[in-house]
Amino acid sequence: MKSFTEYFTFNTKNKYEIVNITGEAREVVEKSGIREGMLLVSAMHITAGVFINDDEPGFRLDLEEMLQRLAPDGADYHHHRTGEVNGDAHMKNILVGHQVIVPVTAGRMDLGPWQRIFYAEFDGKRNKRLIMKAIGE
Repeated sequence: MKSFTEYFTFNTKNKYEIVNITGEAREVVEKSGIREGMLLVSAMHITAGVFINDDEPGFRLDLEEMLQRLAPDGADYHHHRTGEVNGDAHMKNILVGHQVIVPVTAGRMDLGPWQRIFYAEFDGKRNKRLIMKAIGE
């Protein structure tokens, strides 16, 4: 069994941003030399997330609207009493999730036809890290 790890840093221009990172994930799998195994993709911050879904503009708008309904920006969160003002970003992280695992088969990610991997930023404009770790043989 072998593993390969690569770190990425994101500093988005906007507070809320969705970034397609499927290409970067493919490159990590290629660099790893793993033929059979898995790729872990994990946001290393509590106000960012990672998910798999369709890369379609309507879906992205639906996702943003859903997250705003469930964890509205500007609401009076208990977390804000600590001096922070990003309570919504913490909630959105929980809703989206912070990591995904993708199977690797014959040296390639085994994604469905419309599946793409996304980094979700909910409190941007500062450096945040993401880890990709390929594990297998």
